Amino acid sequence: MKPGLQFRLHQQLTLTPQLQQAIRLLQLSQLELEAELRQIAESNPLLEFAEDAESDAETEATEENGFEAPEFPSREESPAKSSKEDDESTAAPSEELAPEWEDDRFQGDPSEYGGSASRTGGTDEDGFEPQNAAPESLQQHLEWQLNLSQFSPRDHAIATAIIHALDEDGYLRDGIAAVDAALPAEMAASPDEIEAVRQRVQRFDPTGVASLDLRDCLFCQLSQFSLDTPHRELAIRVVNEELELLARNDIAKIARRLKAAEEHVTAAAALIRSLDPRPGAALDATPVEYVAPDVYARRENGRWQVSLNPDAQPRLGLNQHYCNLIARARGEDATWMKGQLQEARWLLKSLQSRAETLQKVADVIVRRQSAFLDYGPEAMHPLVLREVAEEVGMHESTISRVTTRKYMHTPRGTFELKHFFSSGVATEDGGSASATAIQAMIRKLITSEDARRPLSDQALAEELHRRGIQVARRTVAKYREAMRIPSSSERVRAN
Repeated sequence: MKPGLQFRLHQQLTLTPQLQQAIRLLQLSQLELEAELRQIAESNPLLEFAEDAESDAETEATEENGFEAPEFPSREESPAKSSKEDDESTAAPSEELAPEWEDDRFQGDPSEYGGSASRTGGTDEDGFEPQNAAPESLQQHLEWQLNLSQFSPRDHAIATAIIHALDEDGYLRDGIAAVDAALPAEMAASPDEIEAVRQRVQRFDPTGVASLDLRDCLFCQLSQFSLDTPHRELAIRVVNEELELLARNDIAKIARRLKAAEEHVTAAAALIRSLDPRPGAALDATPVEYVAPDVYARRENGRWQVSLNPDAQPRLGLNQHYCNLIARARGEDATWMKGQLQEARWLLKSLQSRAETLQKVADVIVRRQSAFLDYGPEAMHPLVLREVAEEVGMHESTISRVTTRKYMHTPRGTFELKHFFSSGVATEDGGSASATAIQAMIRKLITSEDARRPLSDQALAEELHRRGIQVARRTVAKYREAMRIPSSSERVRAN
């Protein structure tokens, strides 16, 4: 072999930084996009939000009209030392308030501290912005009760370890060993000692927290009832001995095993069902998340129209003040500012492309799913990403990005755009029905069934066959479980 030279010609697709940025912006949700643009605007002086521009314009107008910011006394010159002319025109501060003006906290702009300046322009007459109280967590609620209880320092430390080992439902899932591991090495505690403290914590509000399992939780709540509570003792026996049969609602078998009347077992079961199996869930501190729609679907003049939510579109633009300075810049400053201007224009173009793509995809979805908007879930048509991609002339991955975490408000509710996509099942007439429509039909059939003779999955499949939808029994079972509907045997026992 000997060395030689060869020439090759090939094509390669490369994503430019601008295209990468456009793809990234396309998949961001509304809140993520706002945070992303804020971060970009902080590093690029050529970009500004509309509210920032309005604030700057108001400031310039104030300065042009001759208004100046009020000056506040410094530490060296307090209001108590004002001149006679000021004393005649305004009331002097009282002796009780005068020392506060000399505090270090009031140096600079008092509006930052809720002082008089903030009272004149703030949203609250007391000078404080309204804020929602932070929700109280389960641990905070229990620790508050612990601090009010009579615990020795050692038991207090054990109880604190127990409280911090609870899960969101209030259970001590990892058992006593997890509490022992959380205690300091120098504080050795026996399992019996930890168990005694745990049983005291179980009596805190809500009753049943720090339980090891469901049986322990229900027993703790039942033991809190007075001794004359009807069927209390029988309910305790059911929880301790026949909890599995109770889950299946097999009252007759429980009555035979416990040698009790069925009506008494039924009353005891009702008492047990009145308990809270997840005592800690009521104090879940997870904040509620609200969704702002990206697009609206409205019926106007007999046709469905789609429009972007103007409040959901970022009001980002160029800072004209800095743009005007580019012509006068020289050297490296001019090169840097021109680069920032080019990046700003690319970003604005990417945002415009994002809005246009969202509009196109939403138009296709509403046009293809107009029957759902008119008649409800049972009229949902099968729709996949490929069909929308072909209609708008884009790749399926682009459609997937633009429909993720984007929401549409309709007269039937607010849905993520992905909600309108579902696979199809063949029908007798050669067409297809969407999975969403079939689930709606199953739910409607179960809702209208005879409570004493619930429809089995096979019966549901046969009923769908009579309506022209070819669906197997296992498919019906899968859809039913996805909707969290119990089986026919469980439904008849629940009734």
